[in-house]
Amino acid sequence: MERRIVVVSASAPAKVILLGEHFVVHGAPALVMAIDRRVSVAANLRSDKQIYIKSEAMELSGYFSTSGFQIGEGRSEALKELEPIHMVIRRILNLSKRDTGINVEIRSSVPIAVGLGSSASVSVATAAAVSRLLDVQVSKDEVFHIAYDAERLIHGSPSGVDPAISTYGGVLLYIKEKGITPLNIEVDVPLVIGNTGIARSTGEMVAKVHDLRRRYTSIVDPLIKSCGNLVEEAIKALGSGELGALGELMNINHAMLSAVGVSNESLDRLVYAARNAGALGAKLTGAGGGGCMIALVLPEKNREVAEAIEQAGGKAFLARKTDEGVRIEE
Repeated sequence: MERRIVVVSASAPAKVILLGEHFVVHGAPALVMAIDRRVSVAANLRSDKQIYIKSEAMELSGYFSTSGFQIGEGRSEALKELEPIHMVIRRILNLSKRDTGINVEIRSSVPIAVGLGSSASVSVATAAAVSRLLDVQVSKDEVFHIAYDAERLIHGSPSGVDPAISTYGGVLLYIKEKGITPLNIEVDVPLVIGNTGIARSTGEMVAKVHDLRRRYTSIVDPLIKSCGNLVEEAIKALGSGELGALGELMNINHAMLSAVGVSNESLDRLVYAARNAGALGAKLTGAGGGGCMIALVLPEKNREVAEAIEQAGGKAFLARKTDEGVRIEE
């Protein structure tokens, strides 16, 4: 009788930074929101003791074993790209005290390397899927910490916002000195996201703002303080459901980000196209220098704004707030 292969699937959401990127590095608060684009991970046991990881989005696969790493498909960077996922699987295997091989296959509706937190979503979903596969009881807090450790392999000293929002969902307030605070936001936040398709380096963008602040401290520091005030106003607007006010604050935040040099012509083109087509507000999201922008849009304007972004050279898709974090797909 043929043995039935048990496959366990889990998914976790991507994220956008609604307000506060870059200034958060210098102590200002940031608002981060989970969106209804998700990364899915399917896991099943192998008959040998190898760990096989395949990512359709990255077009990479490879085998980890006691003898090292072997590329299945893809480029020479496969080891670097897949190692954080391997680390998550190893952590769960150690907790299970089992010595078995595992297949992990990653599928994603989230564009990669554009500031939407796809790598953290993968780590979070992998931790959930493999722990269920191996009958290891882990809390969401434990999933977060495992994914956070994997993020450190990628980003060095990450804030923890990406794995947190992917684990718990909803909207989070992040302040560097205080950490993460979940917010109870009931209003829907409908977005059109525009992807410039331009690769960028988060580290380079962060360093650029650091250097500007060093040279013009008396000018940049008031912007940092103003960003804190802006985020406080945004929380009030979200609490009362005033999307028009939130849109205005997004516009102000984009101007502040442009002032410190992290926007560019491609992002500005998409931002202004969205506003001209009826968005309540629009701004870059994430590191800037490329990647994505977000537009706050009432449902009746979705199509017009998305078409305007496409005509301005971006790739547009709809997204909205999700309060659901990581989950097992039954």
